[in-house]
Amino acid sequence: MNDPIICVQNLKRTYRVPVRRPGLAGAFTDLLRPEYRTVQAVHDVTFDIQRGESVAYLGPNGAGKSTTVRMLAGILKPSGGEVRVLGFHPHSQRQAYVRHIGVVFGHRTTLWFDLAVIESLRLLQRVYALPEAVFQERLALFDEVLDLGGLLATPARKLSLGQRVRADLAAALLHAPPVVFLDEPTIGLDVSVKARIRAFLRQINRDLGTTLLLTTHDLGDVEAISDRVMVIDAGQLIFDGTARELRGELGQGNRVTVVAPPGSLSALNAATLDLGVLWVDEGRGRYSAVYDGRLVRTPELVARTLAAVPAEDLELREARIEDVVRELYERGQHD
Repeated sequence: MNDPIICVQNLKRTYRVPVRRPGLAGAFTDLLRPEYRTVQAVHDVTFDIQRGESVAYLGPNGAGKSTTVRMLAGILKPSGGEVRVLGFHPHSQRQAYVRHIGVVFGHRTTLWFDLAVIESLRLLQRVYALPEAVFQERLALFDEVLDLGGLLATPARKLSLGQRVRADLAAALLHAPPVVFLDEPTIGLDVSVKARIRAFLRQINRDLGTTLLLTTHDLGDVEAISDRVMVIDAGQLIFDGTARELRGELGQGNRVTVVAPPGSLSALNAATLDLGVLWVDEGRGRYSAVYDGRLVRTPELVARTLAAVPAEDLELREARIEDVVRELYERGQHD
């Protein structure tokens, strides 16, 4: 296998946070004799990402995912460990390094606030020394996929959130970087804009081989964009695999629902009791059960269900990634 395009070894990032003492006397004491505590935002995180991968980096608020991305982008200096991206040490070689990456922060624009979008892109054209023909070709692509043409004459400060994110994507991808970091790129966007951006990101990953690292709370982004999922909690990596493996790692949340008005709860429970599956009566002849896909074979469960009651309809739903990730977070909180 080729050398990884992103290599993170024992990455750490700590912050000194002031300790606030209560009351007016405490406020004066804080002013004269401040005390600090050390917070570990990222602790001993290690992973590699190969060229052309699309990776989702998930975690609850405060888990350390945005801090990790900022270290990878060269914005923050690690407190310990090592980061290499494209052979660069991002923070110490930042001036040369940033020419080779793209960064999109959903909550913060990289455009010049008072300039029209086209002027921001023209400035970036000069920064990256893009020939005019290449610049025009990429503008045409952004117009086709992101519907950017109507925004070019508008100052960044007058763009809606969805328009601004589309323009930020164009700015980040103008120089065709081999690596793009995306921190909440679809935050606050409506469904149609999200779908357009997801399709665009998946296209550049598959067609151009662009390596993507995505942080998001919208797990629809994960399923649409990423092949690999890493989960961080309390500053530590707790899962690294595919979305399918993530479901299999936990396995719970699979649901079967049967519509059988002549049936009964007792008949269903009697048929599946030895499998550890208990049913719930939802009313109007609907019964459902949640089961662990690692322990219960779905074909056997379905066969027993259909033998127990005269079913008019039966529905199976695999554990949703939202359910699985939530369970993983909750498991970490109780360990």
